[in-house]
Amino acid sequence: MRVLVSGATGFVGYALTRHLWARAVPMVAACRARVAEIVPWPVVAVGDIGPGTDWQAALTDVEQVVHLAARVHVMRDVAADPLMEFRRVNVDGTLELARQAARAGVRRFVFVSSVKVNGEASTPGRPCRVDDPPAPADAYALSKYEAELGLRRLAAQTGMELVVVRPPLVYGSGAKGNFHRLAQLARCAVPLPLGAVDNRRSLIGIDNLVDFLLLCLTHPAAANGTFLVSDGQDVSTAYLYRRLAAAYGKKARLPAVSPRFLRTVASLLGRRAAWQRLCGSLQVDTGPARERLGWRAPLGLDEGLQRAVRSAPPEAA
Repeated sequence: MRVLVSGATGFVGYALTRHLWARAVPMVAACRARVAEIVPWPVVAVGDIGPGTDWQAALTDVEQVVHLAARVHVMRDVAADPLMEFRRVNVDGTLELARQAARAGVRRFVFVSSVKVNGEASTPGRPCRVDDPPAPADAYALSKYEAELGLRRLAAQTGMELVVVRPPLVYGSGAKGNFHRLAQLARCAVPLPLGAVDNRRSLIGIDNLVDFLLLCLTHPAAANGTFLVSDGQDVSTAYLYRRLAAAYGKKARLPAVSPRFLRTVASLLGRRAAWQRLCGSLQVDTGPARERLGWRAPLGLDEGLQRAVRSAPPEAA
């Protein structure tokens, strides 16, 4: 078995590559450019991801692919047509890799999508499910959904097994975005007015996600399945902030401010989307992963946060 990991220098890709190498699984890491860091595993530079990418060198003797390379959220997007650019990388680039993989005899293609295909929020007591009608709300989510559709058609035509994984927010050492910003605030014990916020969000630690992706490479029942995954402990943002602060040895200060007032202020400031990410609920139903694959997250939230804090470099902690 030889595994190709695309996007191997990214947050999830690097963690997965390290785990594969530590387990002595034959693998090759694909990235846009030759990595400056000296690593023990084989690396293939494939250039920019898109419909014209040549994956031939990376696919030599490969039986499984984990596709992580993607154009992700761009806070200040300067592209003339952001949706077209997301489609070029996340749809056209993904499908070109899959077509070349099928021709090369790849047996299984694991595609890491996003919970955002399900939407930006879940209703109280009703987590998102894999069979819910898709509700992508931005260009990134739409491109991931379109890639899923194209991959399913290709899998049906070629017989290549497809596994789609839709993770929620992934946390851990090296994570960027919302988790990184929250961790910075917790490390400095900055007060946040979230004491009255009682939302519920599903999360997954990087080690838990890697464990699930490794299972998806080999489990017979994973073939042609779509899975939502999480740590199995849905928490409020306030609770997450408390546990993050505790991991840093700090006490969280969370003044209680009306969530309705916070939402109004966020709307007035044009930050309604940021409020939703911070105070809204987004839970996922992991039933298929548990029942079909027998998977349980090996690490709980506190241990995952402790690992993130212990292994973070000082400037990123």
